[in-house]
Amino acid sequence: MTKRHVDLPADAESGVSEFVERVDERLASDEDTCAVVRETLVDLFGDREAYDRWQAGGEVTPAERVRLQGYDPCNATLESEYYAEKDEDRFQESKYLQWLWRQFDATPMADNIAFALRFRQMLANHLFAECGDDCRFFKGITFTYGHNITVGDNVVIHDDVHLDDRGELTIGDRVSIADSTHVYSHDHDVVDQTEVYNYHTVLEDDVRLGFDSMVRAGSRVGRNAMLGAKAILQGDVPAHHVAVGTPARSVRVKPGWESVAEDVGDRLPDEREERRLAHTLPETFDEFDEFGRDVEPPDAGGGESDTGEGDGEEADTESVEADGGRAVDASEE
Repeated sequence: MTKRHVDLPADAESGVSEFVERVDERLASDEDTCAVVRETLVDLFGDREAYDRWQAGGEVTPAERVRLQGYDPCNATLESEYYAEKDEDRFQESKYLQWLWRQFDATPMADNIAFALRFRQMLANHLFAECGDDCRFFKGITFTYGHNITVGDNVVIHDDVHLDDRGELTIGDRVSIADSTHVYSHDHDVVDQTEVYNYHTVLEDDVRLGFDSMVRAGSRVGRNAMLGAKAILQGDVPAHHVAVGTPARSVRVKPGWESVAEDVGDRLPDEREERRLAHTLPETFDEFDEFGRDVEPPDAGGGESDTGEGDGEEADTESVEADGGRAVDASEE
């Protein structure tokens, strides 16, 4: 069943187009991004009178001052700001744009689909490494940075999806990601939670991810493949396969694609380690361990890691199965 095409009334369409085009032009200009974000949010939240009074030196309450200062992304901090390996230069710009995306979702206009989808598409063109045409980004989508995400054409991402691009995330053309799905590109060592491994996670063209599913860091979902609702993928789904369960396994090939689909048996291939990304920290880096745990194991040789190191990939898979697939530290942050 196809969807209907819905138009806004002419006056509303004119206002939406003018607003989106104006913000787009300002973000593409040499104007300070913090200023653009701040003024856009002040107007969207209807706080212009209080803001102008505050800027003119007028009296505001402490609560008003905190609220008005909060429209400026330069006055905000995000969780990803604390990540040691982030690209400082790229992060600053993406932080400001991410703040606009998140705060826009808190406005009443975020529920006006015709306006909100167009606004987020425009914002994604500035925020993501690349973003194709005719994408539909719904409410509550979050990401780590934004600038490590590449998105193709005609992609739809539904409500409350988390796109982790602490590593790198590539989303092909015509991909559909259902509500509450989590797609990861970083993982943590099982023994030392502060040890982070970044990966390149790939969703190829025409992929479908079902409701509340999870794609672990470094996984690849092949072209025209599908991951079922609430499935947890550890590894790769070959093209045209349907994978379900925890951990996910192929249960069938999409009808009509049998002649070109790879035969994988009852176990999905796992080539995540080939997509692991290296990163280095400056020698002068001031390390902060928020846990302060003693993670030195009693047995010589260290412990097993979430990436399949230590006792090997087989041990990693077994640990996921034994714990109901919850050996994904990244999902628990």
